[in-house]
Amino acid sequence: MESALEEIEFLALSANRVEVLESLAEDGHTRNELAAATGASQATLGRILGDFRERSWIRREGSEYVATATGRLVASGITDLQRIIETERRLREVVDYLPSTELTFDLRRLADATITTPSQTRPNAPLSRLLELLEDADDVRTVSHAFNEQTLSVVQDRAETGEQTFRGVFSRSAIEALVDDATLRDRLEALLATDETAIRVRDGSVPLAVMLLDDVVYLLLRDEQGVLRASIDTDDEAVRSWAEETIAEYWTNADSLSDAGFSLE
Repeated sequence: MESALEEIEFLALSANRVEVLESLAEDGHTRNELAAATGASQATLGRILGDFRERSWIRREGSEYVATATGRLVASGITDLQRIIETERRLREVVDYLPSTELTFDLRRLADATITTPSQTRPNAPLSRLLELLEDADDVRTVSHAFNEQTLSVVQDRAETGEQTFRGVFSRSAIEALVDDATLRDRLEALLATDETAIRVRDGSVPLAVMLLDDVVYLLLRDEQGVLRASIDTDDEAVRSWAEETIAEYWTNADSLSDAGFSLE
């Protein structure tokens, strides 16, 4: 009997095998229908169907071939593996910057996420993506180790016109950086003076930058030196639930600005 790895190799070495098994797992098909769907020759199909029948992955019912219960199980597994590898390939260039210990959801939920990375022509592409999302959001909640000038400006402008509500938890160093700059301090005070705006301070480590903009979750990824490397955004339901819970937990364990020693409220 072949090992599990040999069986995986048997399937993986032929796109036609995978496609035929997935097709039969969905519904019964005649040999001609399989040929039309896959583009495989009759000779190739004959070998594939024969190999599958030997493994009891399919059976014949009249003129059609259908997957058995174990055939459907294998098809489901190979489909899942393909999706995992496709997601891994998309995340490969940014995986070193993911706050992995904080991301408690299944990374497969990022399969359809938008990944934005800097380029020579658009070095600030991740931040530009955030500003674009901010311009359209009605409700914004965030936890972050930084609060940059561009983000603060957009949030302030939209909050002052009543177009956006805002609630954020920031590291002490993030608020100190704003307070130490006269212009940014004025902007922060103007933001805090608007309705439906609240900010808290987190003492200690804030190892991620996550923002929930209505139904979109946005992650800003930086390296150990604080250099912007990428952003990821998605409206996946599971990721959104994680973001809501994470932000709520940080909020509960953070201090008000006054309790943290900032006289801005």
